[in-house]
Amino acid sequence: MILETITIIVYTTALIFILIYALAQLNLLFNYVRAQNKKETPKKINWEQLDEVPYVTIQLPVYNEKYVMERLLRNIVLMDYPKERLEIQVLDDSTDETLAETAALITELQQTGVDIQHVLREKRTGFKAGALKEGLNTAKGEFIAIFDADFLPKPDWLKRTVPHFTSENIGVVQTRWGHLNRDYSILTKVQAFALDAHFSLEQVGRNSQNHFINFNGTAGIWRKQCILDAGNWEGDTLTEDLDLSYRAQMKGWKFAYLEDVETPAELPVVISAARSQQFQMEQGRG
Repeated sequence: MILETITIIVYTTALIFILIYALAQLNLLFNYVRAQNKKETPKKINWEQLDEVPYVTIQLPVYNEKYVMERLLRNIVLMDYPKERLEIQVLDDSTDETLAETAALITELQQTGVDIQHVLREKRTGFKAGALKEGLNTAKGEFIAIFDADFLPKPDWLKRTVPHFTSENIGVVQTRWGHLNRDYSILTKVQAFALDAHFSLEQVGRNSQNHFINFNGTAGIWRKQCILDAGNWEGDTLTEDLDLSYRAQMKGWKFAYLEDVETPAELPVVISAARSQQFQMEQGRG
């Protein structure tokens, strides 16, 4: 009799938690639907008038990215933004042969007139957060765009995101992840489905009601002042993007999420890499 009672209590408790979770997801769905009819109007910028164009620094934190480095850099220099207002920082913590190869490629790109810098650290502490913080010390930009090595933003990315800093209290504009290899395997299809649900339903649903959301570590652009005001990047956690996001929003900064701006990237094709990415996403949903 006691065992039956305990079983019923455990089963009922589990059902209650499932019901609460389902209601929360249903609320996000309602918020998402309502958000479709309430789009923010970006401010107009005359891209030909340089004094109206804010200075932007693109940060590319990389580590031993042998197979994607050239693709990343040749793609990023195609960004359609006034060169006089754009700086690119390659925050390179590599320890293999890619260090020299990247340096040679950067020298080649610099000769075309691109303001691209190879930023190296004597002490590689703090992992990605440490690299971003190091780059911020010399960054010229009022806004800081961040892309991981496997992301390939389209040339109009900055022109579609920068105008959404419509007020001084908007600290971050985050874009939706796309998937270059969605149809590669069953694993990539499942990942794409899960990520699409997160980036469409959860992020839009939360953002539309001014609930906390997080910068997803890449494919977004920060106001430099927001990063500094929130205490800057800290490498004492594995979820540095979530950490800084919540510190910024607790300081009163607002985040804008752009579902219609897609930034494509490659999905992990092996279970171990997918598991690591899923851990990061689950931390961001907490």
